[in-house]
Amino acid sequence: MSKQPLKERLYDIIFEADTPAGKAFDVGLFVAILISVGLTMLQSVKSIRADYGTLLFALNAGFTVLFTIEYMVRLYCSPKPIRYAHSFFGVVDLLAVLPFYIGLFIPSTRFLDVIKVLRMMRIFRVLKMAQYVGEADLLKNALIASRRKIGIFIVVVMTIVVIIGSLMYIIEGEEHGFTSIPQSVYWAIVTLTTVGYGDMAPHTPLGQSLASLIMIIGYSIIAVPTGIITAEIGISTAQERNKRVCNSCGHHQHDADSKYCKRCGAELG
Repeated sequence: MSKQPLKERLYDIIFEADTPAGKAFDVGLFVAILISVGLTMLQSVKSIRADYGTLLFALNAGFTVLFTIEYMVRLYCSPKPIRYAHSFFGVVDLLAVLPFYIGLFIPSTRFLDVIKVLRMMRIFRVLKMAQYVGEADLLKNALIASRRKIGIFIVVVMTIVVIIGSLMYIIEGEEHGFTSIPQSVYWAIVTLTTVGYGDMAPHTPLGQSLASLIMIIGYSIIAVPTGIITAEIGISTAQERNKRVCNSCGHHQHDADSKYCKRCGAELG
């Protein structure tokens, strides 16, 4: 181990989770991220910021410096630094430190560094939960496959709320709080989604009847995207089950009629 080049040793510790050093590093990183996010959240509390703002800022600055060094070391020991920098975790690692430095010049952006909470997804490696990545891919594929249907659905919904919002503006008018068509469209969206903030409400019988109609439509519309995505998940699941698995290398991304493995060339059983 002592004769192993420094770059390779760093790679094993930072990118691998199967070794004791790698596991310890990931757990330590997880704790550091958790504390850093907690510090950022505490800084947003006015009373705490007034009493301990300087201390919290200093502690968070220290963690940010550590994360910055870690990011630079990752680039250094990665076999393909550019590939790592453009990967999901590479982008997240960079975004985890950028808001702090930007916040030194634009204070209102300093709380954006809570995005570093995404880095805690690395704990999946330590907990041996990598097998669930396939389930995430299944959901992702279903969302991608249903994007056109969802897009059409959103266009239809937006058309409905614009029409109903405009009608409500005509029916209720400014005297009842519907001061403009955009404001009325906002009310239609809140009502259609069954959120119902209550900041705007129709007062005339015709307006209340229209509101009742959009409430009923809202309950039926909510189920549409759920049904679309569920159907695509069912299709994706069936396709995954039909894929043949290679007994030699374990590769599973084969077509149902494949005879040989795409990776190792072994005959599929």
